[in-house]
Amino acid sequence: MEYAAWKLLHQGAVVVSVAGFALRGSAALAGAAWVRSLPARTVPHVVDTVLLGSALMLAWIASLNPLHLPWLAAKIIGLLVYIGLGIVALRPGLPRPARVAAFAAALLCAAQIVATAITKSALGLLALL
Repeated sequence: MEYAAWKLLHQGAVVVSVAGFALRGSAALAGAAWVRSLPARTVPHVVDTVLLGSALMLAWIASLNPLHLPWLAAKIIGLLVYIGLGIVALRPGLPRPARVAAFAAALLCAAQIVATAITKSALGLLALL
């Protein structure tokens, strides 16, 4: 596969992953039982594996090194923060206000990651101003 195809796969996986998180997080905060089902807990891992694999392939093809590209390092750090916030947002045993705050922060973090990718600036959303 060439770079353009990998990039399209990656961008599609981003859309599916973030939309899936938004749907699952909203449903979890509303108390929907389906979010605890096996498919609801498994499908995101499949999508995120495609997302990560395509990201690694893009970095490999383009010889991108996060140690030399601040915007790429910012995306990786943002991803780790997003994952942590997502875990808090989807954990049923935690207080609801904390989960709501983590959910909102995770969505903002996802927007920051996407803006960083689009602008190729570590400032992300701020670079769009």
